Amino acid sequence: MKIFHPIFLFILLASFATSCSDDFIDVENKETLTEESFWQTEEHAIQALTATYAALQSASGSKWAFFEEMYIAMAYRGDDIVNNSSEIYGRSLANFTNTTDESAPFNVWQASYAGIGRANQVIERVPGMDALSNETRNAIVGEAKFLRALYYFWLVTGFENVPLVTKFETNPDFLFPSQATPAQVWSQIETDLREAETIMQDSHGPSWKGRATKWSAKALLGKAYLFQEKWTEAASKFKEVVDSGKFDLLPNYDDNFNGRGENGVESIFEIQFTGDRSNGNDERHPFNFEVSPYTFGGWELFYPSEWLVEEMKTDLGADGNPSERVYQSIFFDDPQSDMYSLYGGDNVPYADVAGELNHPKYFKKYAYNVDENYYTGTNIVLIRYADVLLMYAEALNEIGKTTEAIDEINKVRVRGKAVPLASLTKDELRTQIRHHERPVELAMEYGIRWFDLYRWSRGNTAPESIKATLEAHGKPFAGNFVEPKHQLFPIPLQEMNINQNLKQNPGW
Repeated sequence: MKIFHPIFLFILLASFATSCSDDFIDVENKETLTEESFWQTEEHAIQALTATYAALQSASGSKWAFFEEMYIAMAYRGDDIVNNSSEIYGRSLANFTNTTDESAPFNVWQASYAGIGRANQVIERVPGMDALSNETRNAIVGEAKFLRALYYFWLVTGFENVPLVTKFETNPDFLFPSQATPAQVWSQIETDLREAETIMQDSHGPSWKGRATKWSAKALLGKAYLFQEKWTEAASKFKEVVDSGKFDLLPNYDDNFNGRGENGVESIFEIQFTGDRSNGNDERHPFNFEVSPYTFGGWELFYPSEWLVEEMKTDLGADGNPSERVYQSIFFDDPQSDMYSLYGGDNVPYADVAGELNHPKYFKKYAYNVDENYYTGTNIVLIRYADVLLMYAEALNEIGKTTEAIDEINKVRVRGKAVPLASLTKDELRTQIRHHERPVELAMEYGIRWFDLYRWSRGNTAPESIKATLEAHGKPFAGNFVEPKHQLFPIPLQEMNINQNLKQNPGW
């Protein structure tokens, strides 16, 4: 796989230019950074780390590549979402008719390896920078290792069979690596996160909110263990996060998605979007338009599935009506349901617009236009405390601590104003976690539901066929799903054409 980097390209161009010049004009240009003049100051190190974070928003940084490619790849195949079939975005992916040249998985691949290439540079170069204190040096390297692990997590769960690149390579002879085994990639993820958690900072000051901390690394390491069914290790790592006392559930569930709870007490790691448009920046994303109804000024690219809505209706509060987290997750035909309108900036009752709606149900998460930026600068949560509690509960249940697991789940339910769970058996709780608690609490959130279905299909503990789940839950075109082919993304055709050392995933 060929990974190009602006610094590398500049060096190649600069080498060509100087080889053709005479000595008397061969002078250093102090206005242009080179591989030699960079990596000198703390500002340089932070710039390199910022570039590593930036790949979370796509390789190009485009808000369109982020939503209309990466989000679609991560979400559209799940049973919690149905796409708007009149829109072209992700249609073949959602219908399980995509081919190897589908752009959405390629954008996940491209962003991940862009982030990995940048992380590799930081990990290699920052330890030798004398201008940095040990604390700063460790924090930056730790964050780069966390990010490298996160990008490899996306790759190994999406494609499984991927190249493992841990060095920033500039020798053209080594730019076409073959694939590692999934076990080798998981091992590297674990190594990076175990090293990162020991050197990352406990927290960051107000000017650096949003940077990953050692708790981000611990939570992701617990998730990596969970995906490999290392239940005891996962429970232990999640317990560290829970027992730290640094995190809690926001009193208002909706504040995770409306901008009010950004980088707050429930946040463990988020993709940062500031809304900044100065100096050519565009730190916005179009989620508010993508989820909103046409009648509210939105584009309604996707909707909650019928199965999800019916499952949510069983998530009841003490009054016998759907819980608060349901009303704050979806807009549906119910006397208490309302939704923020991009036109008026107010919440509108469902009954007031029922006759104007193109579709009977919508998601509400991220629907808000929080300032004058038209699109939104609201952060996208990758790991929040509620997710950690549910993963912790799952691990506890699998090691026979079902009562303790129910206690953790009830923390999440009570915050969402749902009636607490009573006693359940281990098998009953497993089903409850898989097909109620996680989809109801985490519906449509970035990279959650589909990859839960993936891991439960590939694991050894009560494995579940994705096709059977999709069919049981009424997923449109579930009949097109072929196992094991559609459990994974295909290796992108663009990469196969460049790197002849790559082998295509089974069935593609």
